[in-house]
Amino acid sequence: MPTRYEAAIHLDIPLEMAKRHGIPSQISKVDLEKIAADPPAWLLQSRANRTGKKPVWQTLTCTVCGAEEIARPKKWWPSFSFLACDHHDASELPKLAAGEERAFVYGVGTSFFGVVDSTSHASDSSHA
Repeated sequence: MPTRYEAAIHLDIPLEMAKRHGIPSQISKVDLEKIAADPPAWLLQSRANRTGKKPVWQTLTCTVCGAEEIARPKKWWPSFSFLACDHHDASELPKLAAGEERAFVYGVGTSFFGVVDSTSHASDSSHA
């Protein structure tokens, strides 16, 4: 029996919206499929209001071990080069390309950190 969290992911709505509109903590697969197949007015309105700029849910995948987590993307998340589980050491990460710098973003999902690799501007300057 799917949980409210799993139902929210399936319906592509925030967990808070699922609670507000009476999705129970456990819902049968049959009832969930009925909602998905014949959405109530509140779900239709939610979908009509969506701007499409950012997904409601995002699958986070560890580059090192392949572990996955589904999370709500945050406004402060930059565009990550890749993600890794919190327990991985920096030596396990993909090598940094020549001329690039690496920044780390902690607190992504419940157990990930993000890595942002970017071209170094310091190496672009020339000395006359």
